[in-house]
Amino acid sequence: MYEGFNREKLKQRKQDIENKYNNYKLQNLKLDMSRGKPSWDQLNLSNGIYENVDDFISDGGVDSRNYGILDGLLEMRKLFAQIIGVSPDEVIAGDSSSLNMMYDAISRAFNHGIMGNEPWCKLDKVKFLCPSPGYDRHFAICELFKIEMITIPMDNNGPDMDMVEAIVGEDDSVKGIWCNPMYSNPTGIIYSDEVIERLAVMKTKAKDFRIFWDNAYALHHLYEENTQLNILNECKKAGNEDRVFMFYSTAKISFAGAGVAAIAASKGNIENIKKLISIQTIGPNKINQLLHVRFFKDLEGVKAHMKKHAEILRPKFEAVLYILDKNLGNLNIAKWTNPKGGYFISFDTPKGCAKEVVAKAKEAGVSFTNAGATYPYGIDPDDKNIRIAPSYPQIEELKKAMEIFCICVELVVLQKLL
Repeated sequence: MYEGFNREKLKQRKQDIENKYNNYKLQNLKLDMSRGKPSWDQLNLSNGIYENVDDFISDGGVDSRNYGILDGLLEMRKLFAQIIGVSPDEVIAGDSSSLNMMYDAISRAFNHGIMGNEPWCKLDKVKFLCPSPGYDRHFAICELFKIEMITIPMDNNGPDMDMVEAIVGEDDSVKGIWCNPMYSNPTGIIYSDEVIERLAVMKTKAKDFRIFWDNAYALHHLYEENTQLNILNECKKAGNEDRVFMFYSTAKISFAGAGVAAIAASKGNIENIKKLISIQTIGPNKINQLLHVRFFKDLEGVKAHMKKHAEILRPKFEAVLYILDKNLGNLNIAKWTNPKGGYFISFDTPKGCAKEVVAKAKEAGVSFTNAGATYPYGIDPDDKNIRIAPSYPQIEELKKAMEIFCICVELVVLQKLL
């Protein structure tokens, strides 16, 4: 770190950094980098959805204002089937939140079991594999249900499959794994074909083991379109077609609070889910589904729309990466990812610095997701990972926030060095 700097030079740099930091503190800033929320400009891209209310009757003759259609409008299921790469009868289209669908899947497993297996609430222990750094809301669901979380290291191909295979092959209390396979939150990595194939074919001690495949960013390309193997198809090839629950939503395609979510799975899984949710609901918001289908029309319409999102997001990601490289690139005190899609950049400080960096940034008026949030129980064993979310701020605010962030990183590191 700080190659070529003697102690006096380090002290002078620390003084300069402290002066910059204190100047920013005097500005009473309130900049939000805490969540991967779409910006105002992105949300405005979909306002035309509400210009399609000529009538409420679907192409199939369904009055979307009324009760019924438990698994969602056929047109919506067909659109999700195109996006996800499955058949319409392998899809349930619901309301706005895929997170809600994930929560419900866990809740059903606890209360009723999965496809005739013992309800998880009757078991002494339930465990989940949690590739990390990962998505804090996945981990929060596990924590609420008192599911024991096992941290699985990640590399550029996805989770450590040697470790995954060893654990699931010998422990029947391990009931699932969280996966965010395309532009993973927060690292932006894309699971490799080998990882997907091994997830599909691996031997599991638990008969009701499920892969929770949260493919939230599958179409969120910043540059060229990237693709990956279809996990359900791979599971079918391996004779494990019931192994995966695939989740998707339009939350970051249309409206974060008023999109459409879906779960895709084998026909057996879908029938089991429909039987249980028939007691829970009389049907989803079909008006919203109808308006979405009329607006996007088909997969090509969605892809064209996503290019508009990319035009807004790309300059923000490039600005963040430029500022990180300009301020920290030659100091050898941190590393960060350079994702080709998704919503996040993963940043690693030296060990033992992340919490302090986030706290310093907050003092200067910039909010980040809590350090540690990307690990189970909110505990990063090395206290080094910070999730950067460039999407929400306007670009000038974003640039200022990142300048402050870089100052905070340097300040914390220099304080530990001196």
